[in-house]
Amino acid sequence: MKRRAGAGLAAVAVWAGLLGGLAGCTENGGSPIEIQLPGKPRSPEEAIRITPDDNAKGVPAEGPLTVTVPEGRLERVVVTKVEDAQEDKVPGAIADDGLSWSPAAGSGRLALAAKYTVDAVALDGHNRRQARHTTFTTYVPEERFIGYFKPENRSTVGTGMIISFGFNRSIERRADVERAITITSDPAVEVAGHWFGDERLDFRPKQYWKPGTEVTVRMKLRDVEGASGSYGIQDKTIRFTVGRSQISKVDAAAHTMEVRRDGELLSTVPITAGAPKNTTYNGKMVVMELFDVTRMNGQTVGFGGEYDIPDVPHAMRLTRSGTFLHGNYWASPDTFGSTNASHGCIGLRDNKGGGSDTPAGWFFDRSMVGDVVEVVNSQDKTVAADNGLGGWNMAWTAWVAGSAIG
Repeated sequence: MKRRAGAGLAAVAVWAGLLGGLAGCTENGGSPIEIQLPGKPRSPEEAIRITPDDNAKGVPAEGPLTVTVPEGRLERVVVTKVEDAQEDKVPGAIADDGLSWSPAAGSGRLALAAKYTVDAVALDGHNRRQARHTTFTTYVPEERFIGYFKPENRSTVGTGMIISFGFNRSIERRADVERAITITSDPAVEVAGHWFGDERLDFRPKQYWKPGTEVTVRMKLRDVEGASGSYGIQDKTIRFTVGRSQISKVDAAAHTMEVRRDGELLSTVPITAGAPKNTTYNGKMVVMELFDVTRMNGQTVGFGGEYDIPDVPHAMRLTRSGTFLHGNYWASPDTFGSTNASHGCIGLRDNKGGGSDTPAGWFFDRSMVGDVVEVVNSQDKTVAADNGLGGWNMAWTAWVAGSAIG
């Protein structure tokens, strides 16, 4: 799903997972399907209460950091800290009564200049499973800037991975900052940077990475002046590995997706893409995040109240503006492979609660961050290069022209 023209697209995303906003799509034509339960069920925000608030910035080191439910029971809480591209779980425990989660005693204060994500799943008072994903960032001392980084250190990614830095402050001296970030690989390949505005710098090679490539990113940003009086704080080395090649081509007109692994066809999967009034972007997109289950609310991406689905299974984010490839259990089975009925997402047949024996589950289990999904024959424009990791849609000459160091 994507935000339409005039809907007020979000500013350039700062991400190492800062793209936690919820989005999605549902079947076109008619009202969204609702699950009717006795009484009035709580919304996910009411059912699972997380402090600090979602997207809070400048959170003090003292917090607090809490997850509570007014009724029902917490099933799982995972809090992750990302600091200097290092990802660490925050130790904590759910109380015996299941109503709250707290950090472990002695875990200390929140780290400054860090990003935190909170993923919580609970059964509410109506015995309905609810899920929430929130993010917040802690206070950054004045006169410092941070570069949030993807992919994760020591991760294995698909061949379409683009290295992306999102800065928490505007960068005026772009050449100095770009020179302070060096990228090497084995086997060696030319890698160039491209600035999107003054807060985002992406790097990629001319073509997709070769499977098995080992990539090293050296960030020598500490004491580099990014703007007048604003200095970097990071001195870090990050390494990641490029895994197998998986490129999936979605034909929106044929309602199919061909999945190729290392050039060989694995399967042709029936899909449903965006309906005529809410078409899916054309072009090359890269899997940015994977969620076993997530909430999709049309209001978060510029729609009205057409849909609000709390438990969309097997969801893979493709763009910052809200395009996902995800499981769909609410559409009729004969929708897939025959018609385009979504609000812009790519839907695969699935069961409520997910399952590995469905097309969506099969694809999800074989996917990773960095995999390429290319959409063709949709009645829409090509996805913008800065909408998610869309840089592969830009010609190499144009990409190199966006570097501050030539």
